[in-house]
Amino acid sequence: MLGLTAVTAFALLYLGRISNEMRDFEVYWTAASRAVASEPLYRADDGHFQFKYLPAFALAAAPLAAVPLPVAKAAWFAVSAALLVALLALSIRLLPTRRRPVWLLLGVTLVVMAKFFGHELVLGQVNLLFAVLVVSGIQAMRHERDVMAAGLFVAAVVVKPYGILFLPWLALTRGRVAAASAMLALIVALAAPVVLYGINGTMALHRGWWWAVSTSTAPNLTNPDNVSMAGWMAKWFGESRNASLTAAMISGALLALASLVILQGRDIKGREALEGALLLTLIPLLSPQGWDYVFLVATPAVAIIANYDDRLPAPLRIVTWLALATIGLSIYDVLGRRLYAQFMAFSIITPCFMVVVATLATLRLRRVA
Repeated sequence: MLGLTAVTAFALLYLGRISNEMRDFEVYWTAASRAVASEPLYRADDGHFQFKYLPAFALAAAPLAAVPLPVAKAAWFAVSAALLVALLALSIRLLPTRRRPVWLLLGVTLVVMAKFFGHELVLGQVNLLFAVLVVSGIQAMRHERDVMAAGLFVAAVVVKPYGILFLPWLALTRGRVAAASAMLALIVALAAPVVLYGINGTMALHRGWWWAVSTSTAPNLTNPDNVSMAGWMAKWFGESRNASLTAAMISGALLALASLVILQGRDIKGREALEGALLLTLIPLLSPQGWDYVFLVATPAVAIIANYDDRLPAPLRIVTWLALATIGLSIYDVLGRRLYAQFMAFSIITPCFMVVVATLATLRLRRVA
């Protein structure tokens, strides 16, 4: 009955609003159509809706081009809804030990992350797919299936290039075989367009990808939806050298903290869960084009915090729950137009997720997870 209710709700949501949205998905469908025809993928005249993913992603999306756009939209919405359920289930399953009831963990996670899930579905984005691939890779590591983990992480890189963050972690914690497997899979992924574009065409595609990413970064830093460290500094201090330097320093500190967390993970059973969740949470903060809805990848982090919150120092526990409440309740319908605009303009959500990062690090330093 619960499953039928969920299916009905998603169907009504799609028919009522989303079928006329999913603008990002249209970009993928267009890129897939171009890839099938061996046409250029990266075009300046696409404007704001440029394709900014690796060429291999366009090839992977090629089956979408075989059906009309409305049909492809409906199919992708159904897949995304299934991926949402899968991400929630995997996040609970990832916990080293379950200390809270499943209903409570799911309830907290949904309240905190619901607005990101909704935005993802409306845009027709692929962050749910990315997150499921990464969390599945983390699960594979837990079961010592390192070659499978390497393949899943590289698949995540194809979907979203910032998945590259997981490859050094895999190599550091799993050794040469895992590193070699990841490198081989990455080479195959990068070379895949040769089938349709040839060697020179594939090289041109990757140059086009870099052009599309690099030229669109600076103009998007002060976009209200940009929650990256670079965007946060640009909003507060303007687009200046000092803002960029400060963002780089904070980003470096976050990476150093992540490295410390990983080094402290030796001899901790199920260490992969917290480390993987931390790296996922860092992605929107470190990527200069980190949009707010990308924070849905922090779903495992929220589940971990909800599960182990009583193991935190009392002051940090209070701050953490305030941060999570701010994240979950910072929606237009609650704040109203003016407050919501100010909230996004100053990127308040960015320091809230920095609290999440600090909380995960504290749990590790206390050797809780």
